[in-house]
Amino acid sequence: MATTGQVIGTWILIILYASAIIYFVIKGASSIKNMKDYAVGNVSFSPFFVGLSLAAAMTSAATFVINPGLIATYGWSGVLSFGLFFPLASVISLTVLTKSFRRYGESVSAVSLASWIGKRFNSEKFALFIAFLSVLLITFIVLILVALTKVFASALNTNEVATLAAIILFVFGYMMFGGANSMVYTNMIQSSIMIVVAVILIFSGISHFQEGIGGFFQKLTAIDPNLVSNTNANSPLFRNFYEIAFAQIIIGIAVVCQPHIITKSLLLKKETDVNKFLITAVVVELLFFSVVIAGLYARIEFPDLSVNGERMMTDSIIPNYVVKVFSNGTIATLVGLLVIMGLVSAGLSTLEGLIQSLSSSISNDLIKPLWGEKRKLSDARYIKLNKITIAILAVVAFLMSRDQLLHPKLSVAILAQNGVYAYFSIIFIPILMGIFMKEVKVWIPFTAAIVATLTHFGVYYFLPFLVSKGLHFGAFDIFLQGQVRNPAIAASTAIILSLLVGFGLLGISKLQSKKTEVSI
Repeated sequence: MATTGQVIGTWILIILYASAIIYFVIKGASSIKNMKDYAVGNVSFSPFFVGLSLAAAMTSAATFVINPGLIATYGWSGVLSFGLFFPLASVISLTVLTKSFRRYGESVSAVSLASWIGKRFNSEKFALFIAFLSVLLITFIVLILVALTKVFASALNTNEVATLAAIILFVFGYMMFGGANSMVYTNMIQSSIMIVVAVILIFSGISHFQEGIGGFFQKLTAIDPNLVSNTNANSPLFRNFYEIAFAQIIIGIAVVCQPHIITKSLLLKKETDVNKFLITAVVVELLFFSVVIAGLYARIEFPDLSVNGERMMTDSIIPNYVVKVFSNGTIATLVGLLVIMGLVSAGLSTLEGLIQSLSSSISNDLIKPLWGEKRKLSDARYIKLNKITIAILAVVAFLMSRDQLLHPKLSVAILAQNGVYAYFSIIFIPILMGIFMKEVKVWIPFTAAIVATLTHFGVYYFLPFLVSKGLHFGAFDIFLQGQVRNPAIAASTAIILSLLVGFGLLGISKLQSKKTEVSI
């Protein structure tokens, strides 16, 4: 439980933090005239600022709060998965995909991922399909809301459901007005705080290394030998290197294909700014990913994962760790308050990006083609509809987040990964073909996307049902059993299968074209 000093200090920081955000929202909102301004901005930003904004948006509360909690529970195997293989794959993919995506996004004036795909393949139906699927991203919004609620409730000693409601009212409220312009400003502040907090958290357990790295691992071994193993058979996420390395590398490559990440490059107004933008984003991003090591520190602080005699939920471990470690003395309390703001920043930075990109896609790629174009709505009308969309998203997010707080299954990460991983596994091949293939018939990436959809949800839901009925799939059975299953297995399988189908069909299509040319 937080001390009185921590509670008072947190309230003061909340007031200051909220005031700064409101200022930048007003500043950004004043220049918004239409939905394109809301979605990709109309202000020229420094590539350094946009790079910080991307690093903040790409690193969510999952990296600072949720994933370290899983690592505290399952140990070193989680560090390898979330702190090594996934980050390296994602930053390499970001570097490779961003330049080409931005070049085409600029040429067609795309304001969302669905509109980019629709214009790239000249297909409104394809754009509609992707826009409908983008609703899956609300699961990621739920993850961040749960993480923020855990942090605030721990720091303020408040009721979790009431805290959740307050967070949603504030964040969704100001996102109705600010859009991309204000988001770059707020992300810049958030990422700056996150940089400081990342360093603090990485070194917060330095005292555990007094006897060297060997001594540190001995402390973990004394708690549970599985905590220092490269694999953890007792975990539903880190049982073998297929889960820890292979699946996470595939996911890391594809994770860049989220609208709040890959479309960030469209904020740049000059091609010459791209390299500066990428260097900033990659360096800061790798620092942020290193924060997961704090999960091991938390396990040493809470050997039995309980506080005040009560077993902690996985998502509550890091908030409780921060409250405990940074509570002895005035200086420690002040540092702890800064860390709390860093955890909040990690959540808000991505949450803003998700709300902005998801509402933009729904307004621009669903409402406009299905309803708005027939009525020839004005720009002002679209902006108003976008606000209504955000309000609806807020209600749905509250109901889903409340359920995760009251009835958790291991971690909210499982829900979020299942939704988000499904989304980017479906759109990965269309984006890949759209970026690197000059002439692709629309039915090929469309088919690949449908295959990915069926594969992901089939592996996650249907195959476990078959296993429960006695049908077996050999070594793959381990991933299809238990109440908690790893969404990375379903998503990586979907990506691989859609890759084979997509490029197989592309090869067949090219052969048929050559035969036609020869016969003519």
